[in-house]
Amino acid sequence: VQLQASGGGWVQAGGSLRLSCVASGNIFSINPMGWYRQGPGKTRELVARAASGGATDYVDSVKGRFTIFRDNARNTVTLQMNSLKPEDTDVYYCNGFIISSDYPEGDEFWGQGTQVTVSS
Repeated sequence: VQLQASGGGWVQAGGSLRLSCVASGNIFSINPMGWYRQGPGKTRELVARAASGGATDYVDSVKGRFTIFRDNARNTVTLQMNSLKPEDTDVYYCNGFIISSDYPEGDEFWGQGTQVTVSS
């Protein structure tokens, strides 16, 4: 099982970026699936996550600016980030609790980090 993240990059404050993540492997289910972020010297924090049934959860600082989408059939999760602020600058990590043939009781998986930089 692997999580492969893409997207991110550099943008000026007020701009938008989109992060995407796809899970691969013999996957039965992913619940939840979402995004965390972490900066130097900071603890990793939840940004947004989505349950397979559609319920979503956001950290207060991104509510109204970020939107998370899931495609359960394709095992993908996308984070649309609008009205970006310099304080959103961090490394973003895709995350999912995945049940698969190799992990029938499920396990937590992380994708590689992708840098998001917002300049003022």
